[in-house]
Amino acid sequence: MLKIRLSRGGAKKRPFYSIVVTDSRSPRDGRFIEKIGTYNPMLPRDHADRLKLSTERVEHWLKFGAQPSDRVARFLGLQGIRPMPEHAETPKKSSPKAKAQERAKAAAAAAGAAS
Repeated sequence: MLKIRLSRGGAKKRPFYSIVVTDSRSPRDGRFIEKIGTYNPMLPRDHADRLKLSTERVEHWLKFGAQPSDRVARFLGLQGIRPMPEHAETPKKSSPKAKAQERAKAAAAAAGAAS
């Protein structure tokens, strides 16, 4: 299965990513079929060189059935190549777990019955 994903480069603490078409079984920074763009997260969001994509090659590989990763799908949505993906709601990790919520409900009910 073909994937369009990021391949990390750059130095430590200074990431630079290539957007590549690769087999899904190959390692993140390993062998790839074609480099179709670059992403430099160190540049400001409105900088022209932050994201560079070859739109014709992206469309070519999408026709061949290449699946973009989540991050690359967002890039394609920002460039207008594909519709922007809907991201799932992030779980509320700060909320108590189910048993703690049950105990809080029971305590509230007991306090309500006592008064």
